[in-house]
Amino acid sequence: MEIKIQFVKMPTDDKLEAFTLKKLKRLSKKYDWIINVDVFLKEEKDPKGKGKVCEMQLSLYGPRIFAGSNKESFEAAISETINDLEKQLKRRKKEMKPYS
Repeated sequence: MEIKIQFVKMPTDDKLEAFTLKKLKRLSKKYDWIINVDVFLKEEKDPKGKGKVCEMQLSLYGPRIFAGSNKESFEAAISETINDLEKQLKRRKKEMKPYS
């Protein structure tokens, strides 16, 4: 699995990158048919106090899977996005038919 992390209009953060990689490695162990992951981390001005945005797009066999979240911290946004992706991957796995 290839992972691309992009920090959009903000400086890179090694700690956030390591956190994201750790979470995605756990996900790739469960679902070994993930080909590629694109991660976008960005800050937005939000009057409600949120504004830390994480968006992820998974490339795999069949249509791509996308999830995103907007939270108070990047760690919370990354965790929620990965949880949403995992729900979609579980659903996709149920739909897969083994060849016999």
